[in-house]
Amino acid sequence: MSARGIAILASLAMLVTACTSSNSTRPIDEKEAAAANVRLGTAYLQQGNLQLAKDKLEKAERQDPRSYEVQYAMALLSEQLQQSSEAEKHYQSALKLAPNNAGVNNAYAGYLCRNGKVDQALKLFEAAMRDPLYPTPWVASANAAICLRSDKRNADAIPYLERAIQLRPDYYPAVIELADLQISIDKPELARSAVDRFLSIGRKSADVLLVGVRAAVAQGDRSAADVYARLLRRDFPDSAQARALPQLLQSPAGSQRP
Repeated sequence: MSARGIAILASLAMLVTACTSSNSTRPIDEKEAAAANVRLGTAYLQQGNLQLAKDKLEKAERQDPRSYEVQYAMALLSEQLQQSSEAEKHYQSALKLAPNNAGVNNAYAGYLCRNGKVDQALKLFEAAMRDPLYPTPWVASANAAICLRSDKRNADAIPYLERAIQLRPDYYPAVIELADLQISIDKPELARSAVDRFLSIGRKSADVLLVGVRAAVAQGDRSAADVYARLLRRDFPDSAQARALPQLLQSPAGSQRP
């Protein structure tokens, strides 16, 4: 399995410019100002402008240090700056300020997993999945599975991926992960089942079709491999996945990622 990160979903806030007139006598609301700077800082972070993100988020922290949004954003920034101890501190602060926030639980769990604390991460992923208000529990479930796979616990990862697909059948990252896992443990027929279920609901994905080719090749079913390959070439003719087909179809095993 190739190295992959855990995916952490973050909403892109609209840029907000807070302006005050020189003649205004209304006092500045520090919490509102901090929230605006978090939105700006998060946007800069997603654009890869770390210096501007740092400026805005540090200002937000001075304005409202007890905001979990501020601490959460500072944790993400610290990770990007490869400041592990600072990231840990900010994640813990965010979790303390919002212990039942599923988004914080999912993000902090991802951080813990990336730093080898798998069992601790799983508890937070589970907490996120149990939250009835969390809009994307299938993401936390898939993240938990990826975390377990990084710890070579494939058998434990399967139920999490199946749960993610049950919650959201068209969530293709979980389909790809499950199929790849089944190929890696020499069960290509189960990988194909996952691919075929996804295709049966009318969804299209170049990566799903490619893992279908891999599963069929690993199974020794060239006819099925050609069917997946034709669909991939038809629906995604200019994709990197389509360009990978010639080498993959010549492979005697197909159990490795191209």
